[in-house]
Amino acid sequence: MGRVLRETPNPPLSSSAEGATTSSTSVMKTLNGSHHFKITGYSQSKGTGVGKYIASDMFMVGGYLWAVYFYPDGKSPEDNAAYVSLFIALASEGTDVRALFELTLLDQSGKERHKVHSHFGRTLESGPYTLKYRGSMWSDYLKNDCLSVHCSVGVVKSHTEGPKFYSIAVPPSRIGHHFGQLLKTGKGTDVSFEVDGEVFYAHKLVLAARSPVFRAQLFGPMKEQNTKQIKVEDIEAPVFKALLHFMYWDSLPDMQELTGLDSKWVTTLMSQHLLAAADRYGLERLRLLCESNLCEDVAINTVATTLALAEQHHCFQLKAVCLKFVAVPENLRAVMQTDGFVYLKESCPSVMTELLEYVARVIEHSVYVCKHGIEPVFDGSDANGRRVKQRL
Repeated sequence: MGRVLRETPNPPLSSSAEGATTSSTSVMKTLNGSHHFKITGYSQSKGTGVGKYIASDMFMVGGYLWAVYFYPDGKSPEDNAAYVSLFIALASEGTDVRALFELTLLDQSGKERHKVHSHFGRTLESGPYTLKYRGSMWSDYLKNDCLSVHCSVGVVKSHTEGPKFYSIAVPPSRIGHHFGQLLKTGKGTDVSFEVDGEVFYAHKLVLAARSPVFRAQLFGPMKEQNTKQIKVEDIEAPVFKALLHFMYWDSLPDMQELTGLDSKWVTTLMSQHLLAAADRYGLERLRLLCESNLCEDVAINTVATTLALAEQHHCFQLKAVCLKFVAVPENLRAVMQTDGFVYLKESCPSVMTELLEYVARVIEHSVYVCKHGIEPVFDGSDANGRRVKQRL
């Protein structure tokens, strides 16, 4: 049976509200950021064709992604081969943005010589701003066949503030802490794991919620007969303890405190073992955390075993970082003297082929830049250009 909806008249305003004065404030602010774009091999870029561009890496300013596009032969058919164009583009799709721009060309001495301001209020798919010159005019800004561009972006944002009648402070979530206390106190545990001579107690539901492998092992149709006492093989006790810590706390423990070791390598070695354990139990976030830690801490003594690990567990970004690090000539000579390199050759022969190809490309690039008078730089950076630690 349907309900009858009756229109309720609005209550009359009280006499105290009549003639009341309210206020609000519009606040505008500019969020600034900049990006340096260096185009090497300028002369070789000519002749690629109208509409063909070289893009900078995307950079974030004001919560939006931006990029600089360089067209060696111009962007449109109206531009003949004598022109080149430079664009600033908003890479974030479907957004309305008000922004200010400052595009600066650096001359051969590195000083800012040509600076242009622009602004737009938007939706543009290509670029709100173009700088177009005949090709010969760019030569004033070329050094060693390189063109340097500095792009500054200021995103204008506004919001309106009204009077706040009340404000309630809401604390951050502590669900990880609460679950962590369950593990720490051992209350309500209903399963135990024997690992490398040690026993760990846990809660089936927590493990099943966090890991598809534990879920199948504890509650699936192929579950083990004894789900109260489980023996775990091929994993060390400190690694399993760190694994449980992550599953309850959703964070990594202090590795030195957990292992009781004061070695500078303990974090790297534990991250290697944890990555393998994370892959084994389907913990994708833990796997990525370990991969990130290993990317940021590449070192001579451990890079070979990390590279083997990346190959075995399909960690493509970590693999790229390790290959780039090892391919640096001075690093390669040192890495080849380590026990890890022997292990890498025996366990992952296909990676050795990739490494040789990578080294060949580095040597080829070195010959090219030396031939053109450009000083080669082997900085031990990763695949994304970030610096990594080169420790002995």
